[in-house]
Amino acid sequence: MFDSLLGFYAVMFGGMAISGIVAVWLRSTYSKYSKQRSHSGMSGAQVARAILDRNGLGNVPVEPVPGQLTDHYDPRTKVVRLSEGNFGSNSIAAASVAAHEVGHAIQDASGYAPMKLRSGIVPIVNFSNQLFMPLLFGGFILGGFGGSGLGQTLILAAAVVFMAVLAFHVVTLPVEINASTRAYGQLTRYGFLSSSEAAGTKRVLSAAAMTYIAAALTSLLTVVFLLLAARE
Repeated sequence: MFDSLLGFYAVMFGGMAISGIVAVWLRSTYSKYSKQRSHSGMSGAQVARAILDRNGLGNVPVEPVPGQLTDHYDPRTKVVRLSEGNFGSNSIAAASVAAHEVGHAIQDASGYAPMKLRSGIVPIVNFSNQLFMPLLFGGFILGGFGGSGLGQTLILAAAVVFMAVLAFHVVTLPVEINASTRAYGQLTRYGFLSSSEAAGTKRVLSAAAMTYIAAALTSLLTVVFLLLAARE
């Protein structure tokens, strides 16, 4: 049991370390390019509005939202929300993030299958998150790590439940990568960023994508470990 617990903590803290390193990289990259003004001089809100209009999405509003890197597209209300810094900034980072979120709006409008799938499994993921910790804690209390009986069954159940979280992260990868690809294409095609500025856009979007890859990897390691622990 002791070795299994050490393994569990190693997976948990290892995942946290990976996520932390990626988060630092993202913030460092974002900070660098948030200080570099784009040649177009357009704010994130203006870039988002222009790309939406060019793609026939004039009915999708662009709104500011409090916080830093809180940018997102809400498929329920059909609204692109940009963090206050990106909303009014004319930096390369602001244009890149704005275009990425508009990429999600374009996905939604075109019926992009992975995005529809991700939205469809959100209720399942929320329910799984509520079950996971009670199952895991119950399995721990009943000696599921390296033990047998009900405790081991609860650990196995926790692993199965957490697979929904893993599935969400795996489905999220093509959604985010596709949105970034769309963003880069829109920014360069319509001249919102020059060819020299496009390299900065790639770095910002790549750093953001790594956060989703790290989350998927951590979820995968968690599921694999729990499955192995439940078999001991």
